[in-house]
Amino acid sequence: MNPSTAQAEVIVDELIRNRVRHVVLSPGSRNAPLSFALHRASQEGRVRLHVRIDERSAGFLALGLAARSGWPVVVAGTSGTAAANLHPAVSEATQAGIPLIVLTADRPPELRAAGANQTIDQHRMFGPQVRMFDELGVAENRPGQQAYWRSQVCRARQAALGTARSGPVHLNLPFREPLVPTGDLEWCEPLDGRADGGPWTEAAVDGGGPSSLRGPTARRGLVLAADGSADAAGAWGERHGWPVLSETGGVGLPGGAAISTGMWLLNQPEFVREHRPEQVLCVGRPTVFRQVQSLLTDAGVEVLLAHGGDADWPSPGHAVREVAHTFEAGPTRSADPEWLTAWQQADQKVAAALHAALDLERWPNGPVLARDLVDELPARSLLVLGSSNPSRDVALAARHRPDVAVHRNRGVAGIDGTVSTAIGAALAHDGPTYALLGDLTFLHDGNGLLLGPQEQRPDLTIVVLNDDGGGIFSLLEQGGPEHRGSFERVFGTPHGTDLAQLCAAHGVEHVRVRQRSDFPAALHGPPGLRVVEIQADRSQTRSLHARLQSAVSSVLIG
Repeated sequence: MNPSTAQAEVIVDELIRNRVRHVVLSPGSRNAPLSFALHRASQEGRVRLHVRIDERSAGFLALGLAARSGWPVVVAGTSGTAAANLHPAVSEATQAGIPLIVLTADRPPELRAAGANQTIDQHRMFGPQVRMFDELGVAENRPGQQAYWRSQVCRARQAALGTARSGPVHLNLPFREPLVPTGDLEWCEPLDGRADGGPWTEAAVDGGGPSSLRGPTARRGLVLAADGSADAAGAWGERHGWPVLSETGGVGLPGGAAISTGMWLLNQPEFVREHRPEQVLCVGRPTVFRQVQSLLTDAGVEVLLAHGGDADWPSPGHAVREVAHTFEAGPTRSADPEWLTAWQQADQKVAAALHAALDLERWPNGPVLARDLVDELPARSLLVLGSSNPSRDVALAARHRPDVAVHRNRGVAGIDGTVSTAIGAALAHDGPTYALLGDLTFLHDGNGLLLGPQEQRPDLTIVVLNDDGGGIFSLLEQGGPEHRGSFERVFGTPHGTDLAQLCAAHGVEHVRVRQRSDFPAALHGPPGLRVVEIQADRSQTRSLHARLQSAVSSVLIG
């Protein structure tokens, strides 16, 4: 057996022994040894192999799989720019705490020194974005090699899971030719791994027990579920009489203390002044709403943070009092009996005014579509949200749906790879999956639809609100009337792309919904991959939000 083949076979076997169940592979020449080994393991039913042509899409597919399964997923690619195209997914994984094992093939040192084709410097190419980097030595047919290879795979698995927070790791694998199996199976030592079928090195995955927040010291508090354990956040709120708010509104937020209009309430200065919390328990990393950042930078509000436990915790005002990996409801404290009731009453008023205002708006628009979509989702669905307007629309307009799970790429909050992320999450989710994306987010990862005939197709409905450009910018400062002259060219960026033709080119079902009454039927088609497109006019987005803001303010101010 040639050394490259032996090394690849051992690495794949050890990954499987470390309970890796999904591998995403992008084709190439230098990673041929891994490709052969992965294909054989897939044929034997030992691992689920997903093949993608585009490395960026492959990285985000792996990220979606890992985010839903909670276990490391491998993405394997070849050398050169192919490896560089994995960087966006690596960046998202490190900020979101998602376990990825990145395997990049490379030229051996003598070919790098010669300026060989498709060769760049891959040594620590992802920099501080990865929890661990290692370049394995070029394989040699001598005793002790398989122990070294297997040990490093175990280290990579452990680093990806982390002692407190998960993240990506990178193994760079220089393969020397021959790169394909040569038929000779002889090797200087057995390559079989542990006799019991287990990992080469057993290691605890919890780091010996992460710390937990001690509990509240205030009577008036607030729970902000930015990301993370919604169930635990809801339990904390109910136990201590604290309202529970989320950057996804009421979607995926359980418990009787849930406040579905929390992002509206935090945006009302008069309400916040009268209902200012003494403490805030922040779960995860808030990224979407400025009013949340404002609350967390308030010098009079004490912040408790339940985060991954590493040193890069979010601290908008640099005044977090306590950080811990986990949190529990803990012993109860004498709460202000009117505190939660006041928030709940305000929530009911705002919800009634908001939905009455939405009922008066012409369909389609982002907030109304988000509300209609969430209303129609079956129980135990997964909803993947684009990082631009869809995340905001769901948070601001959807009704309370504790029986729906939500995933967002909010680690770096880019629109990169969202189609592939949704497909990966759908493949790992036990139930139907839906995605709500804007047209630019959808087009940015059009290659995510490129599924070969032998690849597993997800049960995923992608809803695209197509307003022909960057609708999010209409709500920002550059969307003001004083910038009208430059807005369309450099911010609105209209494209005129026919999404139906794009879907047809990939063999993906496409439905364009023109009437609101047709929307439910379009959502509830047979299982499979489909795109539901709704075309809208983004020129009305800014004025629509102003009307909703006015409706909400009127019921709170009186």
